[in-house]
Amino acid sequence: MDIVIADDSVAFDGTTPLNQPLGGPEKAIVGLAAALAAREHRVTVLNRCRAPAEFRGVAWRPLGGAGACARCDLLIASRRPELLDAVTDAGRRLLWLAGSAMPLKGEASAAILDRHAEAKLVFFGDTHRGSWHGAPERVAIVQPGVAAAFREAAAMAPQHPPRAVVTTHPRMDLDWLLDLWAERIATRAHGAELVVYSAALAAGVAGGAVAAEFKSILDKAIGVRDAGVRLARPLADPDMAAAYRAARVHLYPGHSQEVYAATLAESQAAGLPAVARKKGAAPERIRDGRSGFLVPDDEAFVNCAVLLLNDDAVFRTRSNDARSLQRGRGWVEAAAEFEALAA
Repeated sequence: MDIVIADDSVAFDGTTPLNQPLGGPEKAIVGLAAALAAREHRVTVLNRCRAPAEFRGVAWRPLGGAGACARCDLLIASRRPELLDAVTDAGRRLLWLAGSAMPLKGEASAAILDRHAEAKLVFFGDTHRGSWHGAPERVAIVQPGVAAAFREAAAMAPQHPPRAVVTTHPRMDLDWLLDLWAERIATRAHGAELVVYSAALAAGVAGGAVAAEFKSILDKAIGVRDAGVRLARPLADPDMAAAYRAARVHLYPGHSQEVYAATLAESQAAGLPAVARKKGAAPERIRDGRSGFLVPDDEAFVNCAVLLLNDDAVFRTRSNDARSLQRGRGWVEAAAEFEALAA
């Protein structure tokens, strides 16, 4: 098949996740495109790439540039309904959502979806699908794959002192987690470190500009440095996999608005156990009691975090289960399901 994936978010191409951090939806495009090409399809990504490029069998072309695709068998529009018109002559069209479907109720988006009544809406999972209250026959679910950098990561090598990592967005209850760490976890896991991966907060520590909405969280993170809290920039996939291998637990607040929890899927595949509240998509990412713990309240969150930081046997068992149970789904499996939607 001739397949086109259209995206209008940020500048990236197939090499970007190997060299710098990239958002989950953008990495999903890279992973899916390469997997479809590996399955012998002709794949073009139209996006904001800075120049035409070829990588792993995928043609990367500037969106709206001269000579863009005139036709294809399958068009996958990323996030924006307007991109369903990125190719005039498309055999099948899919709208691949990466956030809540609520914005699709807007007048302009609804009009486009009415015009492309045959286009299915592709969701990441059941939690994500729950944001759509329209026609059920338009719905398809394809769980994303996980990149090879995480699924094929070397054995865990936790460092001393024991380390916890956090990847949650600052506005998704990071302040709650910082308080819990400083007041109740660090006092029971003596010497433990909490590494918070956040581009916005790390930039603030380095003296860069910080959005007003993050200022209070940054101040809190700086204020609890004596409890072992450190702010770091997110890393490219290979380096992020190494960071997960060096830790003992991924602490994940969970949030009702989260639809997939991509970094949690990646750390689980690398073999890092997690502790998360039963909110949003976190319960879809963790095998409770095996690859980590899904907890009902603050007390259980603290107890499970301390257990994984302090107890080698508990950490080792949960880590082994995460590696064996959570690294089976790559992008090849997801690509096969996209193929089926084009049938």
